[in-house]
Amino acid sequence: MDTTREFNFDGLVGPSHNYAGLSFGNVASFSNVKSMSNPKQAALQGLAKMRALAARGFAQALLPPQLRPDFRLLRSIGFGGSDADVLARAAREAPVILACAYSAAPMWSANAATVSPSADTMDGRVHFTVANLNSKLHRSYEQTQTARALRSIFRDGTRFAVHDALPATPAFGDEGAANHTRLCAAHGAAGVELFVYGRVEFDAAALAPQRFPARQTLEASQAVARLHGLQPQRTVYVQQDPAAIDQGVFHNDVIAVGNGNVLLYHQQAFLDESAVITALQHALADAGTELQPIRVASSQVPVADAVASYLFNSQLLSKSDGRMALVVPQECQENPAVARYLQGLVASGGPVDELISFDLRQSMRNGGGPACLRLRVALSAAEAAAMHQGVVMTESLYASLVAWVGRHYRDRLAPQDLADPLLAIEIQAALEELGMILGLPELYAF
Repeated sequence: MDTTREFNFDGLVGPSHNYAGLSFGNVASFSNVKSMSNPKQAALQGLAKMRALAARGFAQALLPPQLRPDFRLLRSIGFGGSDADVLARAAREAPVILACAYSAAPMWSANAATVSPSADTMDGRVHFTVANLNSKLHRSYEQTQTARALRSIFRDGTRFAVHDALPATPAFGDEGAANHTRLCAAHGAAGVELFVYGRVEFDAAALAPQRFPARQTLEASQAVARLHGLQPQRTVYVQQDPAAIDQGVFHNDVIAVGNGNVLLYHQQAFLDESAVITALQHALADAGTELQPIRVASSQVPVADAVASYLFNSQLLSKSDGRMALVVPQECQENPAVARYLQGLVASGGPVDELISFDLRQSMRNGGGPACLRLRVALSAAEAAAMHQGVVMTESLYASLVAWVGRHYRDRLAPQDLADPLLAIEIQAALEELGMILGLPELYAF
């Protein structure tokens, strides 16, 4: 009997959760620049989602927040002296870079790495490639702490391989699992890995968006597949529709989501829709199953509504009865076109027969929904037992983390607060305690 389960590793929102609007191309993030945030509420909303899904029997874990501010960034560009001196000068001379050093973006763990389960890889190990995120300054510094965290959680080198990020050049722009989907008959069966890219570095004739940047390259996707030892006949590369990117679809997980053999996608998700579906059908046939595409037409849900509601930035989860639940942000119920579509989807008799809605407004205002918050890792029973257990969501861990948030998080954080050296001290103390709670003290011992 196959005991492989898909774990969702949600990013635990850190104490520096703030709205800096640093991500050009992410409409929600950009539209809330410099507004007041509530780190405490953000963390509690994320924890509530984790707890609820774990209580439903879904495999749920977390990735710890990263240390902020990132003094490595600030000192590397000439801000010296004491920590307080660094913050004061950066606030005066380069407030946007100070905001980058305080970025809350690591909470979106879908960008932490690309993951291939052992059923897909040539050496039979679970492979992780840390995303370089080099299209944005505020995210490009995440990779060091991400690799540190993944290697602490997945320490057994006989079962897990954690690869360093790809070279930090435009040719290898890599955004992690936000542009990657795995389709399969079952989590433990050999599957098809779908890589979605926005541009081609070494083909000047290839189409590309004109308004917003394409963050993922074909070359990066191909490199990740090589590192993971994937089977070519079950690896599919497709281009995102440049017109969709220019409407705010900065990652594929804003316009499509897959699980099992189901792909829920918007008709404007891919540059050549029919070719994508045909390629997936052939690849899945090789893997022993049949694709179940669910196409959402523009007449049903315009791209603007998909972006505003984050309909596709949802989680498709396999239930014990063989059907699927769709985890959506509350905003989907508040958008008339999207709510109408979802009612029809659940009533259609198709594979998705349940909606689960969460209030994630703090994350949504910063540009990330349920899918952004989680990294999917399919693990056999032996692999699950081999990973660090302190990050697996339980009622006990939930209670400890809620109490920890209550002790350490502010309920208001304004842009000017980033210059306050006391905030940096508060965050360091909070994360050192978190390391002890999770049994990973080494994460915050710099």
